[in-house]
Amino acid sequence: MQKLSSHSVLKVQARSLIALAIASAFPMQSAWAQEASNDTTKLETVIVTANRRAENIKEVPMSISAIKGEALDTYNASGQDIRFLSARVPSLNIESDFGRSFPRFYIRGLGNTDFDLNASQPVGLIFDDVVQESPILKGFPVFDVDQVEILRGPQGTLFGRNSPAGVLKFDSAKPTNRFEGYGSLGYGNNNAVNLEGAINVPLSKEWAMRFSGQAQSRDDRVTNPRSTGEKNLEGYRDNAARLQFSYKTSDFSALINLHGRDMSGNATLFRANIIQKGTNNLVPSFDYGTYPTDGLNTQTLTSSGASLRLRWDLPGMSVYSITAYDKAKFYSRADVDGGYGVGATSGPGFIPFPSETADGLPYLRQITQEVRVESNTKDPLQWIAGLYYFNEKIQVDSFDYNTLGGNVLDGYAVQHQNAKSYAAFGSLNYAVSDQFKVRAGMRYTKDNKDFDAQRQWTPGKAISAGGTSILTENPSASNITWDLSGNYALDKSTNLFARVATGYRAPSIQGRILFADTRSVAQSEKNLSFEAGIKKDILDNTARVSATVFHYTAKDLQLTAGSGSVNQNKLVNADKAVGQGFELDLQANLNRNWKTTVGVSYNDTEIKDDKLFVAPCGNGCTVTNTKGPVAGTVLIGGNPLPRAPKWVGNFSLKYSTQIGAGTLYANTDWAYKDSYNMFLYEAKEYKAKSMLEGGLRVGYVWADGKYELAAYGRNITNKQQVIAAIDFNNLTGIVNEPRSYGVQFKANF
Repeated sequence: MQKLSSHSVLKVQARSLIALAIASAFPMQSAWAQEASNDTTKLETVIVTANRRAENIKEVPMSISAIKGEALDTYNASGQDIRFLSARVPSLNIESDFGRSFPRFYIRGLGNTDFDLNASQPVGLIFDDVVQESPILKGFPVFDVDQVEILRGPQGTLFGRNSPAGVLKFDSAKPTNRFEGYGSLGYGNNNAVNLEGAINVPLSKEWAMRFSGQAQSRDDRVTNPRSTGEKNLEGYRDNAARLQFSYKTSDFSALINLHGRDMSGNATLFRANIIQKGTNNLVPSFDYGTYPTDGLNTQTLTSSGASLRLRWDLPGMSVYSITAYDKAKFYSRADVDGGYGVGATSGPGFIPFPSETADGLPYLRQITQEVRVESNTKDPLQWIAGLYYFNEKIQVDSFDYNTLGGNVLDGYAVQHQNAKSYAAFGSLNYAVSDQFKVRAGMRYTKDNKDFDAQRQWTPGKAISAGGTSILTENPSASNITWDLSGNYALDKSTNLFARVATGYRAPSIQGRILFADTRSVAQSEKNLSFEAGIKKDILDNTARVSATVFHYTAKDLQLTAGSGSVNQNKLVNADKAVGQGFELDLQANLNRNWKTTVGVSYNDTEIKDDKLFVAPCGNGCTVTNTKGPVAGTVLIGGNPLPRAPKWVGNFSLKYSTQIGAGTLYANTDWAYKDSYNMFLYEAKEYKAKSMLEGGLRVGYVWADGKYELAAYGRNITNKQQVIAAIDFNNLTGIVNEPRSYGVQFKANF
């Protein structure tokens, strides 16, 4: 072994101290740095496809983060759903009122709290180059994924409609010409099992196959002590698989992707009167493992899909065709009042009226087609042009149940929606010089929706009485979005960028008419965003820092308002909302043994509409907004956007050392979210507290990385608090996931 000189030792120590200082001052993205080779601590290049081309992340003129490999394994070890990505990068928040399905995404404070099954969101989700429009499709499990990219800011040119806040882009591992694979088995508390694996098989010189799958399950961990209602809750079984075939020749390639999911378990537990009135504290008697209820609770989801990706490489250009088909069925039933009984015989606490409902998607079908042509030369001018088609048909069922009468059906309404979208887009990249590159893009989009709804059985009335005629809506819109950006390389390690971009969200419809005849339409939403930043490799390429400042204005912002004491939503357009802030990222290999990543973001959002008013809670909560012009309403102008924490932070630290024939490692990761309003209005009870959650993983890797054994813990401090609520009946809250822990074994071949 070579002996280091005193000068070399001092140099290494100095670099470590400087790196630690930078890690404290300049936070960074929540993605583990790719593993360095045995003889260096330099960071490897991160390649992304945010602009539909493979590029060095440092050269992409936008705020972007990438998560892959080890980080995904760490965050998802306990079998969590896609929400495990929340707060793992700056400005990203993910939540759900449905549990393991229907995730809702927020970037830079922009999102949508709508819980209807035809809701649209301003954050796009792209899985293997295919838009997943429905919130039900967006919750597909994350397994055998090569990389996740988080694109902040409007993505209206290359990714199109319903992405004014940004895009989450998932790329699964693709078939290769090597026989290889892996298997991973995790076991945790509450008999949680997390099984994941993949096998890659070369079939011939041109053909290869990759099959991957995931099977997750957990026993019930919550008990109902009463004689009525669902007895055991919060267990689940969630299985998913993906089968891919690839074909490659010198000038043609094809990728066939078949995927499916089968999930069953429970809907989110709405817990009655767990919030202390006048505060956002849990009541002293709160017990996570106990849930007294007189209602039933179940949730099922099946989905499947297929896509065909073709590529022809011609002289001077490449032609792409991406065809996709997805379908799903979904049903979710819950005791929305969160307790049992009514009035003097109710509990926990006082429940003014019972509420037990269900929503279902007996039919969801999505078809997409994209044709794209792009240059493949090394000329200074590069271009992309394409056409896009989207067609979605859904049916939404709404059910009401008579809890006090034996949990029997006593109300039913149905919605149908057919959405079509057409788009043409193009993008130009031009290298003005070796240092300066500019990009410009434009997209034209045309949207049409045909909607009808009918209440066929009014709750509390006879089947033959109280129904409605068919109510219809037919909104349409067209829009042109564009972006302009530039990247300037100050030197080999430093890039400056600036970007101005627009985004667009198609009109949305809310027709949840089970309890009222009202339906609402939110007109199209438009976003204008400015951002600028720096990306720099430092300390001899052992650390990487990026920083972005931004400002956006969302005009005709689509918001979801509750209806006071009724389990009902209404869509409204605010005149506008503004947001500004910054994102700071850093990752560093401090030395051969220590690695760290840190990230922080600040999002200051405000609804700019002095005349906009909504109905607040129907349960006597402590509202702090000014009263509105109509009795029982409050003004919300000046409020921040809902579910939009100002500060989001994350931190990870890993230590590894050689022991025997393998490597022992320990890493910890922490995610922080600031307080936020749960609804459009402000109330003391519905102001979520700030939250810091941590994870820990200790493991041993041996046989040149073939085998790994680890122990893990998530939410290791067992932090419990209210993160969401139901506001129409009583002080009903939703709490975060409790502590989980277990062991995991992984084998690669």
